[in-house]
Amino acid sequence: MAHGPNYKVKFRRRREGKTNYYKRYSYVVSNKLRLVVRITNKYIVAHISKVDPKGDITIAYAHSIELVKKFGWKGDTNNTSVAYLTGYLLGIRALKSGVQEAVADIGLHVPARGSRIFYVIKGAIDAGLKVPLGDVGILDDRIKGIHVAKYAEKLKVENPDKFNRLFSKYLARGLDPVSLPSHFEETLNKIKTMGG
Repeated sequence: MAHGPNYKVKFRRRREGKTNYYKRYSYVVSNKLRLVVRITNKYIVAHISKVDPKGDITIAYAHSIELVKKFGWKGDTNNTSVAYLTGYLLGIRALKSGVQEAVADIGLHVPARGSRIFYVIKGAIDAGLKVPLGDVGILDDRIKGIHVAKYAEKLKVENPDKFNRLFSKYLARGLDPVSLPSHFEETLNKIKTMGG
């Protein structure tokens, strides 16, 4: 493990792959609110947090499973459409809490062009939150799930077995993947009318 007398052991949370202390230091010094985005294997979690000596304080919070339970989302809980909706939900809740602007905190995620992290941030921006975001390759077709609907339509005709296998969760929840864009609009309107 250690290599020589000058080996420096990294902090525990850095070794576990949880905290980038170099970035965290800059957030603490800036004293700005952070829009924290974390993506797991099944869900997308986003919250607005404030740095405090005793520990970070969460001001507003959104989880992609809430879209299923409260707003009737029947699609996947980890794709680009859900990332946008989760960000939009967070943006509405943050504005209700009095937050006007924040800085994106993506943690140890790689800022790859077109990543779901940026779709969460785009959703928060569209809700009215001010977050700096450059050109990161966000496409409107991907937000609404049009690319998924086209692929599902193609598979339905060419290979029905593969269609049933790949979209089994959608079908089990009662959603035809071809109608994903209209379902997205329906869920977005529910979030707007219910106000988060």
